Amino acid sequence: MDPRPPRLSYTTISEVMMPHMANVLGNVHGGVLLGMMDRAAAVAAIRHARRTCVTVSMDRVDFHEPIHLGELVTMHAQVNYAHRTSIEVGVRVEAENLLTGEKRHTNDSYLTFVAIDDHGRPVAVPPVLPETPEEHERYRQAQERRQRRALESKAQGGR
Repeated sequence: MDPRPPRLSYTTISEVMMPHMANVLGNVHGGVLLGMMDRAAAVAAIRHARRTCVTVSMDRVDFHEPIHLGELVTMHAQVNYAHRTSIEVGVRVEAENLLTGEKRHTNDSYLTFVAIDDHGRPVAVPPVLPETPEEHERYRQAQERRQRRALESKAQGGR
C-alpha cells in the first residue's frame, strides 16, 4: 500500500450548540462533544484507510473550559499515525462566540480506530507519510503513545 500524507485525512466539522445539548448547568454536555469528536475522527480515519473504520479507544479528554449554548464548536481531525490495521487520529476542539469572533481551544484527544472488511475483520491500512515538521512530530509522539498503550494493555492482562 502506498503511504498517505495526513493532509488527505484532514476533516473539519462545525455545529452551533443548541439548547437540547445542555447539561444541568446550562453548558454543553460533555457527551455531545465526545460524540462530535468521535464522528470527526471517524471521517479522518475512513479518508485515510478508504475502508470502514470503528472506534477502538479514546485517550483522556480534559474539558479545559465550558462551551456555552449558541457558540460554534469546530472539530479539527487528522490522522497522525497508522500501524497495520489501526489508525490514530488527533482531534482539536474550538469554541467560537459568533457575536464577538472570539475563539477558544477547549479540549483535544487522540482516538484509535481499526479498519475492517465486510465481515468485520481487521484489514491493513496504508502507512502515514508525514510531510511537515509538525506532522513528523505528531507521528513520533503517536508512536510513543502506541507503545505506551501496548505496555498498559499487557500489564492489564492483554485486554
